[in-house]
Amino acid sequence: MAKKSVPTPAADERPGPAEFRDPLVRQEMRKATVWFGMALAVAGIIFLAQPLLLIIGGMIFAVLLDGGVRVLGPYLPIGRGWRLLLVLIIGFGFIGWVFYFAGTTIADQAESLRSVVAAQFDELMKLADRSGLIPKGQATDLGSQILGSIGRLTSALGSAIGAVTSLIMMIVIGMFVAAEPRLYDRGIAWMLPQRHRADFYRMADKVGFTLRRLLFGRLVGMVFEGVFTYLMLMLGGVPMAALLGLVTGILAFIPNIGAITSGILMVAVGFSAGTTTGVWAIIVYFVVQNIDGYLVVPYIARRTVDLAPAIVLGMQLLMGALFGLLGILFADPILATLKVILIDRSDHAAARSATARRKAKPPA
Repeated sequence: MAKKSVPTPAADERPGPAEFRDPLVRQEMRKATVWFGMALAVAGIIFLAQPLLLIIGGMIFAVLLDGGVRVLGPYLPIGRGWRLLLVLIIGFGFIGWVFYFAGTTIADQAESLRSVVAAQFDELMKLADRSGLIPKGQATDLGSQILGSIGRLTSALGSAIGAVTSLIMMIVIGMFVAAEPRLYDRGIAWMLPQRHRADFYRMADKVGFTLRRLLFGRLVGMVFEGVFTYLMLMLGGVPMAALLGLVTGILAFIPNIGAITSGILMVAVGFSAGTTTGVWAIIVYFVVQNIDGYLVVPYIARRTVDLAPAIVLGMQLLMGALFGLLGILFADPILATLKVILIDRSDHAAARSATARRKAKPPA
């Protein structure tokens, strides 16, 4: 009886996916792990967007507090914790003072502002209907749909309790990080390989320096736009000047979108009181934005990160589509951070390349 032949591996067979000892399989597994890790990271960012943005907001608030602590350092030779406490008392004390003395007036004006904006929007829709810009008879339906969508969007962004809770969480995170920033830097660096820790500390210092200047510039712009808008609108007899000045100052933190939003509100309120006040509101808007755009912002940008307006607007649209209102609010600091990191990596790589060329160059 003939024996059955046992098949033997061919000489040209390639290793299969179970051969983990083979260098080729290990290389392919590393590639697959990288892509799988990137997919998990993207999915994690999408599902954990809200807490991640709250953490980012807390870090940005910590940078702002750290800037105040550093400013007081040369003048008050006391511990960092005491200077941080003083910064918190001054900041929250000023906010409390504003709402204590102007809270009732601003609350009354806020309700009036909503009614005025709705009425002016309705008039605009009727004008578009008479001009033939939209289908006949659909102005009222279109206006109610847009205003209703805005109302639903506002509700979806979070209730008052949710907004207050998120704000408190960001404040608490910022206070803890600002109290001992080096502790958190060392904690993050501990999770990195030792050869990368020096690069991390260098980039952290550069990012912190840039964000402190950027946020200080935002505060200067907010104060300037808010106070100047209030004074100019009050001189022109525009209603709700205090509220419009406050809204303009707050929205100045958001480049491009904030200015457009505050300008629409300002002009709508101005024309509600008459054509003359409406024209004055337009003049005030352009004067404020031009002074801020051509004097205040360029001066600050030279000392921080010079971000192109189109790139900032594109980042705001992208972050707003992905993460909503918080994404728009933090788009500018996130973009500045990315730019600093990319420039640092590029400069560091160029320096290492130049050093390598000098070492490889034979002596004359």
